[in-house]
Amino acid sequence: MKGIDTPVYDPSVLAGKKIAIVVTRWNTFIVDNLLAAAKQHLTANGIGEGDIELIMCPGAYEIPLTCQHVAATNKYDAIITLGAVIRGGTPHFEYVAGECSKGVMQVSLDSGLPIAFGVLTVDNEQQALERCGVGENSENKGEESAACVLEMLCVIASL
Repeated sequence: MKGIDTPVYDPSVLAGKKIAIVVTRWNTFIVDNLLAAAKQHLTANGIGEGDIELIMCPGAYEIPLTCQHVAATNKYDAIITLGAVIRGGTPHFEYVAGECSKGVMQVSLDSGLPIAFGVLTVDNEQQALERCGVGENSENKGEESAACVLEMLCVIASL
């Protein structure tokens, strides 16, 4: 991963953990790359494929409500959110990106679940491509989001 130190996980903490991945249907050419990297990181670090559940929602604005319902099931130990909001010529970007971010944080605080914010909020398609693993100087925020929830599970278990 680019940009963060390689996390160290406690395999005994992660054993049997169930992870929900909430994914938007918008910008699938970007989001599919985020999802693939997130799933690969989870399985490479001890999360069973059967312990990962994909939950689709329409767009980034709907992510917080989806996460709230996912958390209420009490079936998951953490949630990863994945999407892409690309700035356009109207204020729509600010409303969607801001409310999505605030809503996800509120669900995390209310539920006590680690929720990774893997929703790209970018100015243009090129920036989105670079953040989903496409291109020479790319990184993948899907992988980083998976790393975040695994590390948070370990942090919380250590408290």
